[in-house]
Amino acid sequence: MPENPKLSHLDESGRARMVDVAAKPDSERSATARGEVEMRPETLRLIREGALKKGDVLTVAQVAGIAAAKRTADLIPFCHALPLHHVSVDFELDETLPGVRITATAKTTGKTGVEMEALTAVAVAALTIYDMAKAAEKTMRIQNIRLVEKHGGQSGDVVNEYK
Repeated sequence: MPENPKLSHLDESGRARMVDVAAKPDSERSATARGEVEMRPETLRLIREGALKKGDVLTVAQVAGIAAAKRTADLIPFCHALPLHHVSVDFELDETLPGVRITATAKTTGKTGVEMEALTAVAVAALTIYDMAKAAEKTMRIQNIRLVEKHGGQSGDVVNEYK
């Protein structure tokens, strides 16, 4: 990475701005993000068994993550509104964490990438898991939300972590 990378959301005067992507060509783009909600084994068991009072935690978190990805431009000031062609939010119940591992993938064809949409899907899915399980445990930790990989666009492919 360069020592002084140019920040694309700052103009020549250092003021915040939305990047003009009008001249960029459309291309297929995808991004995958991950994160975890760490919790006590007893809380994970309640989620696995569907025994929490608020209902099916993972189904609600999946819908919340997908809905959030679609609303990313409303939440992050300089994100472009994108026509998403696909968003998936998947969960792995992991006894060794213990907790829930979340993976989200977003895809589009457009002028800018979908990294923020994938990251937003993970973050909101994690917040939803916390919200639905907080009656059982208030010490859960949302952690390690990160971009795993992105494909397409002028900057090319980036793989930060292998599946």
